[in-house]
Amino acid sequence: MYPGTHAAAAPERPAVIIAETDEVLTYGELDDRSARLAAALHELGLRRGDVIAMLTDNVAEAFEIYWAALRSGLYVTAINRHLAAAEVAYIVHDSGARVLFASAGVGDLAVQVVSEIADVDHRFAYGAALQGYASYEDLVANAGPRLADQPRGSDMLYSSGTTGRPKGIKPHLLPIQVDEPGDPLSAMLGKVFGLSDNDVYLSPAPIYHAAPLKYCAAVQALGGTVVLMKKFDAENALAAIERYRVTVTQMVPTMFVRLLQLPEATRLKYDTSSLRLAVHAGAPCPPEVKDAMLAWWGPILVEYYSATEAHGTTIMTAAEWPTKRGSVGRAVLGVVHICDDDGRELPAGEVGTVYFERDVVPFVYHNDPEKTASSRHPEHENWSTVGDLGYLDEDGYLFLTDRKSFMIISGGVNIYPQEIENVLTLHPKIFDVAVIGVPDAEMGEQVKAVVQLRDGIVGDDDLAAELIAYVRDRLAHFKAPKSVDFVDELPRSATGKLVKRTLRERYLEASA
Repeated sequence: MYPGTHAAAAPERPAVIIAETDEVLTYGELDDRSARLAAALHELGLRRGDVIAMLTDNVAEAFEIYWAALRSGLYVTAINRHLAAAEVAYIVHDSGARVLFASAGVGDLAVQVVSEIADVDHRFAYGAALQGYASYEDLVANAGPRLADQPRGSDMLYSSGTTGRPKGIKPHLLPIQVDEPGDPLSAMLGKVFGLSDNDVYLSPAPIYHAAPLKYCAAVQALGGTVVLMKKFDAENALAAIERYRVTVTQMVPTMFVRLLQLPEATRLKYDTSSLRLAVHAGAPCPPEVKDAMLAWWGPILVEYYSATEAHGTTIMTAAEWPTKRGSVGRAVLGVVHICDDDGRELPAGEVGTVYFERDVVPFVYHNDPEKTASSRHPEHENWSTVGDLGYLDEDGYLFLTDRKSFMIISGGVNIYPQEIENVLTLHPKIFDVAVIGVPDAEMGEQVKAVVQLRDGIVGDDDLAAELIAYVRDRLAHFKAPKSVDFVDELPRSATGKLVKRTLRERYLEASA
């Protein structure tokens, strides 16, 4: 299914509601405008496999562009609006985008990038006029008739760059029309989560990221209503749940923490009883945070583990949580294998690289055959990894330990920062924390905690000693930080991912 299916049955049903403004895009409008845009792009000479890009904030037009690509065999690349102009230009060029769409909501950045992408065939602005861009509304209004042939396209999103320069993750185009079954995500969400046209889905994260964009589109494929927040705010999210009788939402653990930090009177002021499912992913969730959310919202939390590469998925339900605390669940898409550095499969309980087995690996890294090859298992071409480490227990539940690139090796011992971060996150004086390895002449690396304190708390040597002792009381002593630094703010992406590469580079430069 796709929006056109639901436009025929219920054209006035809201496909998108902007939470802050009550602006509505109906299914009839989404179908009509995306079909017009698909025809316009065809008239500009774009054909199956070509790429368009969008630089956007959270606005309804983004879904018109997305579905125009998906109903005309194109790839659509959503670009992080928090990047610098040179970084945006890199993605536009690396993706091979022939058209760039830009929202007036990110107008300053969109105008800055024009001089660096002069070779891009076409640029269009929506929301308001932008220098260097033609009118999006004129493009849609002047489009020719609907395309009879509607081959299914796809997104081609770029990695967040938390461990290096962003890479385009390019799925294989399916040999189907847009209205034919075959999309694995919408099928999985319908089957596993029971998503349907009765659901109202709150999306509080930036839609240039994979999960918000793909899940919103899957909800629209299934006929539900997306309530889109322009920007996450904890109290505003609760207000939106109450106002629109939201049934399903997806958040990252950082959002849970922000919700839990609201005064109890504020949290209890809003009616969240309409929620039947709260999906979370994007980063490991400290068990104590999850426990607090379960106590508040009830047994409706479901965690999943996947990646932009969509190479596999595990699901962890609230019912399973009490007996499998800390797990991200069992596989619902693909088969999990844990392997050592030589590719040998490891027994239950041993930490190694997490691979997913599929009939066919569904992605390549655009313009990077080396990275594509390194993501495949050395002996099984249909097994792929994104570099995460973890282990399976005897019941097949996956437990993640960390990304391989974040692992600290101190005195020959492997230390996983996430385990230490999960402990420190619950300290009452800490607002945010990152644990990294820094060079050590004797041990190779030593453990350092970089801490953002809550408002009104002052960092000093006594507090550093308190935090180190706090970890030593809860974990093996060799895992405790040897030092603690206090900072005003940690580098996080808009979806809450800690950009450890940036943090580690600061310390490497300082030690050089």
